[in-house]
Amino acid sequence: MNHSANINHDAVLRARVALLGSAKPSVRERVAAYRVLAQVSPLAYLPLLSAVLWKYSRYEFAHRPDIALALRAESVAAARRVYAMEPGRADLLVTALIHYREQLVLMDRREEARGVEEEITRMGSGGR
Repeated sequence: MNHSANINHDAVLRARVALLGSAKPSVRERVAAYRVLAQVSPLAYLPLLSAVLWKYSRYEFAHRPDIALALRAESVAAARRVYAMEPGRADLLVTALIHYREQLVLMDRREEARGVEEEITRMGSGGR
């Protein structure tokens, strides 16, 4: 079974139309579209997904820290996938980790935030 058999081509088409339409899509619509398109073109859409997930968490879910944290964790996961494919994209992962740490601090989860800070430091020193 090839990879394209697992892709919903209608969803891919709808996502592309949403992004290319005459009206600028909302942050929510961009998240949905990038989630779909990252399945078919990960290097093109995972960086966009990572960035827009942070915006979505910040602007739509500031009042729901649990959801904001989950979205930022998804942002980190997307950035990790990009970094695994292109180690030169460490900047994307560091940015996602910084935003994730920020939410942990807001939620007073200091121990977890320290662990993320250590990872950010390792990334800055060139280590994985």
